[in-house]
Amino acid sequence: MAKRARIPSVPEILSDVPDPLDAALDGREKRAAFLPYPASRLAPRIVPQDLTSFKTRGIGRVERELQQELVELRERYLAVIDAFNWNKLIYESQISFEPVTGEIYHLYEMSEGRRLSMIGPREWRQKWLGSFRLNADGRWQAEDVAPDFNLRVWVGEH
Repeated sequence: MAKRARIPSVPEILSDVPDPLDAALDGREKRAAFLPYPASRLAPRIVPQDLTSFKTRGIGRVERELQQELVELRERYLAVIDAFNWNKLIYESQISFEPVTGEIYHLYEMSEGRRLSMIGPREWRQKWLGSFRLNADGRWQAEDVAPDFNLRVWVGEH
């Protein structure tokens, strides 16, 4: 039976190839160009740069941008929470009809609780809380809200 030829491994193959960087750095003069410090007294003086103004500008700019992102994120968060609370308020109210997507309906506070109605605030003398449009995804979007009704205060009380 014939013996198989041994296949050398990758490190064995690469060990025979000279490293071009080692060859380039053999001489003292060539190697001195890559050192982070002067290799002789005749070499030019290395003076570290003062980077405090660069760092200060960078820190200030990044802080402003991130602060703005946090403000926008907080506003978006509050808008989502408000939308959730309006939807909860509407879906927990009395609804005596099936709302049609895209139409505007009106929410009232009455003695027996909240009621969603097709009757507008000018035609009905009940405590109007707001007017809302039913979106295709089943969410209620606030179109107009009573100026004397604060949803966040109401949520805190209930």
